[in-house]
Amino acid sequence: MQTIDWVVLIITLSFIVFYGAWKTKGSKNVQDYILGNNETPWYTVGISVMATQASAITFLSTPGQAFNDGMGFVQFYFGLPLAMIIICITFIPIYHRLKVYTVYEFLEQRFDLKTRSLAAILFLIQRGFSTGITIYAPAIVLSSILGWNLNLMNIVIGVLIIIYTMTGGTKAVNVTQKQQMFIIMSGMIIAFFIILSLLPEEVTFHNALQVAGVNDKMNILDFSFDKEKRYTVWTGLTGGLFLALSYFGTDQSQAQRYLSGKSVKESQMGLVFNALLKVPMQFFILLVGIMVYVFFQFQAVPINFNPNSKASIEKSVYAQDYKNLEGQLVEVASEKKQVTLAYVNQLNIETDNKVLKNRIISLGEKEKTLREDAKVLISKANQKNKTTDSDYVFIHFIINYLPKGFIGLLLAVIICAAMSSTAAGINSLASTTVIDIYKRNLKEEKSDAHYVKASKGFTLLWGLIAILFACFGTLFENLIQFVNIIGSIFYGTILGIFLVAFYVKYVKAQAIFWGAVFSQIAIFLIYYFAIYIYPSGKEQLSYLWLNFIGVVITIVVSSLIQYFRNYREIKA
Repeated sequence: MQTIDWVVLIITLSFIVFYGAWKTKGSKNVQDYILGNNETPWYTVGISVMATQASAITFLSTPGQAFNDGMGFVQFYFGLPLAMIIICITFIPIYHRLKVYTVYEFLEQRFDLKTRSLAAILFLIQRGFSTGITIYAPAIVLSSILGWNLNLMNIVIGVLIIIYTMTGGTKAVNVTQKQQMFIIMSGMIIAFFIILSLLPEEVTFHNALQVAGVNDKMNILDFSFDKEKRYTVWTGLTGGLFLALSYFGTDQSQAQRYLSGKSVKESQMGLVFNALLKVPMQFFILLVGIMVYVFFQFQAVPINFNPNSKASIEKSVYAQDYKNLEGQLVEVASEKKQVTLAYVNQLNIETDNKVLKNRIISLGEKEKTLREDAKVLISKANQKNKTTDSDYVFIHFIINYLPKGFIGLLLAVIICAAMSSTAAGINSLASTTVIDIYKRNLKEEKSDAHYVKASKGFTLLWGLIAILFACFGTLFENLIQFVNIIGSIFYGTILGIFLVAFYVKYVKAQAIFWGAVFSQIAIFLIYYFAIYIYPSGKEQLSYLWLNFIGVVITIVVSSLIQYFRNYREIKA
């Protein structure tokens, strides 16, 4: 990094932290600290909801996901717009009418305290874990570039986020997220056009899409019913729908964004705004990854993008074998560049040369085999090594190919994304802990000032816990998939509780509590036996189905329990 990159990075991050702390200092009551005094306009609600979901993981892992697997991941978001409509019609009016601070307060009014506490605890577990990963993602960037200790970077980034989130609460999160989203989208758009400008002169944008298509990267829609495929239209419209319903409707990190809205209408408009823009935004980020992939068809490329893997294997007995694979990849990449350029030239005279196309496919398979062989050696050198490298693809491009100044901007994009989602995460964790656990179990009433202090204390505590979780981030593969897997394990049960609360008036407190407990245990078992024990990617079941299955089990089992309880009472 050059001096100009450091200047851009430091000024951007400093502005976000100090602006957020200054603009929102002085919250005196719980209403102001947790719900921003219900003064948030619809456009801020919409941007804040989007920024909360669009973590650094989105801008690190999604381009790498596209690089490896193509555009198919966008199907994951197909259920989101429908989920937004359902939440606008059903969830938001009830939450606002009841004037709740957290969505779990509603469950006590509908059922009882233990059901409210169960849902809140499930949320705290999964969101606490996921928030830690959102800190870890940008820490990879800086530790890889600067060679600094990864855990030190987790601490530095976590502390920056804690400063302004503790100071201003929800209002600080909402205010800073507007600036962060502007920086994020500006940076990604600039990166996209820079990539296009770096392609060979004869390669147009249309050519680039055609090259990506030859390499099987443009398969956007998959209508198959293969249960082993993670991303299809059907997993997006079912599992993706239920995941979005649970995330946006029952996850306090998202709900707190629209609970702070000025009115029901303002909150609804904010979610509609998100529904209209989220899928196109994700499509664009994936497209950036596709353009990076095309760019690397004409450049020397590492056999594994994770610099730590290379450093580790060079110290092992497999160093020469790894070097031989790198040499073979250089030969394959050199030929692929020539063949791809020849294919593009044929396209420019409106000829789709089948021989060249088949040669590109063949070379792509060779490259894939070499990369898999390299991963085997990396694992042999040290079983703790992370062999997957998709999270490092975009970083590698940023560091090595962006012009001066833009490196700092893109790093600011990634870190701003981390700050926005992590701040929302620890803010909601603190709110839920104070309102649903701490305050609800106190035997005597305390002042507003006491609960504001408690909220700040729990914000600090959850920030520290998130930093601790971040220090274990190296244990996982593609981060965006990991966060979605964690959500899918818990969200189905939580959403099932809320859907019963909204729509199945027949079911009472005892039935839903034990139905939810049964559902969560069942999901753990299904995940372990159908997904976790097949880490190679050949799962027996896509993790997205866990959301749908969790909802169904919760509703069916709780309904059956209620039926038998009623039957027993009648018999008695």
